[in-house]
Amino acid sequence: MERGVLQAGRGTVTGMNANGAVHVIAAGDYEARVVERGAALCRLRFRGRDLVVPFEAAAPIPDFRGIVAAPWPNRIADGAYRWDGTVRHLPVNEKDRNTALHGLVYDRLWEMVEHDDDRLALRCAIAPTPGYPFALELHATFDLDADGLTCAVAATNVGDAAAPYGVCPHPYLVAGPAPLDEWTLELPAESFLEVTGDRLLPIGLAPVAGHAFDFREPRVIGATEIDHAFTNITIDDAGRARLLLTDPSGTSVGMAWDEGCPWLQVHTADKPAPAPNRLGLAVEPMTCPPEAFTSGTDLIRLYPGSTHVAGWTIFGA
Repeated sequence: MERGVLQAGRGTVTGMNANGAVHVIAAGDYEARVVERGAALCRLRFRGRDLVVPFEAAAPIPDFRGIVAAPWPNRIADGAYRWDGTVRHLPVNEKDRNTALHGLVYDRLWEMVEHDDDRLALRCAIAPTPGYPFALELHATFDLDADGLTCAVAATNVGDAAAPYGVCPHPYLVAGPAPLDEWTLELPAESFLEVTGDRLLPIGLAPVAGHAFDFREPRVIGATEIDHAFTNITIDDAGRARLLLTDPSGTSVGMAWDEGCPWLQVHTADKPAPAPNRLGLAVEPMTCPPEAFTSGTDLIRLYPGSTHVAGWTIFGA
């Protein structure tokens, strides 16, 4: 994506608030609303029903709902990593687990560069800091059509040094009116990443076979609590991986992505009382797993002048 070529169009803007402008796009049976803070998807509707857990556009974004997580997804222990021989220290924003969580742009106001009836593009620059001394320019696009909402994030290294990079979205999917425990989940993944109980840091890969996380055949989620990354995910003949959630009423929501995101974080949004509990299923296609800045697993080395693009689609039925 070439910088500076996108122009504003005809899309609807509902007003300004602490999260910036609220951009509305629509096509066919779909309508989406995106706020500029974090390029966050605050509402997605299909035939009048929510496909993601919404949030009030003028309120603080709860639980990173709908944001773009970059230049790393998930968490980095103690905010510390080594890159090209130098140890760097990122801001720790998950205080109870002492980790750096979900990157550097989830709380930034992105700039609108294109807005038409069914398309939105936002831009955000990452300037060098001691913890992340690299210069990136990010473009997030949102396109609605009969197949659903397709989002893509393009990251260009506009600096003079190779940068570590990863990305994911953070929507909480909603299958229908029944509680999450009654939804049926289909997730064709062969492996999941075991994590520590206190800090959710990676331990190692384990097979889903014989485990409560085996959703290769569709089955009801029930009381299963998940906050884990999955991998070795089946890719279909169209080159896409798919997750599907179905409500007992027959409505469903799904997400599809390509091989550029070989990892998938899934979270049942468990909260202690009195917080709202298990409102939706967080589904986050990731280019790399948690702690990738430390392990190097599937971590992207983004060279000066190069661009990386990752994308995903949310759809209803």
